Amino acid sequence: MEVVNKVKTAKFSIGQVVRHRLFPFRGVVFDVDPQFANTEEWYESIPAEVRPRKDQPFYHLLAENSETEYIAYVSEQNLQADESDEPVRHPQVRELFEKRPDGSYGPRRQSRH
Repeated sequence: MEVVNKVKTAKFSIGQVVRHRLFPFRGVVFDVDPQFANTEEWYESIPAEVRPRKDQPFYHLLAENSETEYIAYVSEQNLQADESDEPVRHPQVRELFEKRPDGSYGPRRQSRH
């Protein structure tokens, strides 16, 4: 009997700039959960009419909107690639990533002592 793998491959990668489909914010992906891995309280705080499915990748973002920078946790269905080529101003971006010549972000190399 064939076992079917239910874990979905993440559409977005670490260092990719994405934007939310419904709300005006964008950010750099710094971690990915293969499926929902936050608290039930957090999940229930999302209005039912826009609450995403749990069986999809969820992304941790160094996020920003027009007023502030913060950490966001967003389902894959609510994200799309950001094609603006605008740099992300979140202060932790420089700690975790370095800007590549093509405008994307790559993980910063860790120095070992």
